[in-house]
Formats: sequence, structure tokens, C-alpha cells
Amino acid sequence: MRPDQIVFRASPVGVALLIVSIVAGAGVTALSNSPAGIIAGILLGLYLLFAIRIADQWEKVAVLRFGRYTGLRGPGMFHVIPVVDRVARYVDQRVRVANVSAESTLTRDTVPVNVDAIIFWMVWNAEKSILEVQDFTSAITMSAQTALRESIGRHELHQMVAEREMLGKELQRILDEKTTPWGITVQSVEIRDVQIPSALQDAMSREAQAERERRARTILGQAETEIAEKFGQAALTYQNNPVALHLRAMNMLYEAIKEKGSMVIVPSSAVETMGLGGMLATASLGGAKPQ
Repeated sequence: MRPDQIVFRASPVGVALLIVSIVAGAGVTALSNSPAGIIAGILLGLYLLFAIRIADQWEKVAVLRFGRYTGLRGPGMFHVIPVVDRVARYVDQRVRVANVSAESTLTRDTVPVNVDAIIFWMVWNAEKSILEVQDFTSAITMSAQTALRESIGRHELHQMVAEREMLGKELQRILDEKTTPWGITVQSVEIRDVQIPSALQDAMSREAQAERERRARTILGQAETEIAEKFGQAALTYQNNPVALHLRAMNMLYEAIKEKGSMVIVPSSAVETMGLGGMLATASLGGAKPQ
């Protein structure tokens, strides 16, 4: 059904008035023995059926009189003149959802992707939406698909995967600029899914693994460089201070033999040079077995 092909919506009030008018006309006919009563009741009931209309709380109704726009009606009950007035369209002003997709669209780095998005929009000015656009629902969907394809072509794949929120805001801005003159606003756009070919997924996985290995080796190289720098600084300190070197050697030897059952072999010259005799004797009392 096209937007300009409006199906008649009978209101419960109009139906009730039709029944009451027919019953009242039948009663008048029974009392007066004249068919004029029932005829008048039927005509009055049909008039009220087509004249009394109801719009829901979230709806606005456009009324045309002899083809000219007269204004909006609703929400609630309103009156039109049958034959003279025509209800052109009921406009739902609640937030609506449109699902759009772009299949096999090339990104800026020439990667084919399939993108699914959800658009939340609403009619904030029913008069503009009726007078400016024939079918604003289709217009929103088609415009969203076009804008989505254009946005995909301006971004690279890694941007679309990592910055979905940014892509959604860009689409919202593009659509809102186009639909605002129609009395429609796009509240938000959410990118649901970005799909890439399976062969490319495998290549990207290998690329990510290689990148992680490169980072790990870089970090290891930086650690080795820092360790070498610290050893160079320590060597300069020990070069000009042999006592510090002996103390460091004694500390290392002590750490090696302090555990029970450990065995450390050191040359006798080292014992005499560093004065380790007393320390070794003390360690042996603790249960160590130096040689």
C-alpha cells in the first residue's frame, strides 16, 4: 500500500453512533408506521461513522478539504465532513527502527566488507513529513543505505572494525542533515556487524600474530639494552673500587651456599683474596658443604 492510498479506519465511537442511530430510527418507524425514521437513522448513522475519527496518542492526522491541506488533527477524537474532507495520512511520531545493510562494499583500502546497521529515527514535524516527502519511510531506508556505502568507502578496514561508534556518529550526522528539512530526525545509528571474507580473516590473523611476535622481540631487545647499560655502570663502579667488587662476590657466594645441602667449589685464591675463611666456617656450621 502506498502512503497516498489510505484505508478507511472506522472509529469505535462512529460504529457505536451508527448502531444507536439505526436503533433509534427503527423505534421511530415503529411508533409512526413511517419508513422515514429508519431511513433518517441510517443516513445519520453513516454520516457519524465517516465523520467521527480517532487518532491514537502517538499519531497525527493530515486532513485535506477538496484536495487542499487544512491542518493536522489528533491525538484523540476529531470530526471531518464526509465527501468534503479526506484523511490523507496517519503519521506515527514514535521512535522507529530501520535495518540497513551494505554487501560487498569496498573500503578505502579496497577490502570488500558486509556491514549491518540499525537506524533509530522519528518524525518530529508531521506536517513537513507529509507535504515534503511522498514515502518518507522508504526515503529514510534508501538514504541510509547510500550514506552507509559512502561512509564505508571513506574509511579503511581497521577503522571500521575498531571505531564503530565513530562510524555510527558520522552516518547519523549525514542522515540528519538530509532528513531535517523533511521534519524527521535521526536519533542514533548503531553498527551491528562488520563481516570480511574468510580468506582475509586468515591473513589478518597471521598478520596480528606476526605483529605480536615483533612487539615481544622489541620488548626483549629493550630489556637486554637496559640490562647491558646497568652492567656497564656497575663495571665502572667495580673498576675503581675493588672492595665493592669483593663485597659483591662475597654476597653472591653467600646467596649460593646459604641453602642447606648446597655445594659450591671456589678456588683457594679466592678464599684468601676475599677473606672468606670466616664466612665459610660460619656457613659450614649451618649445614652447608663447601669445597
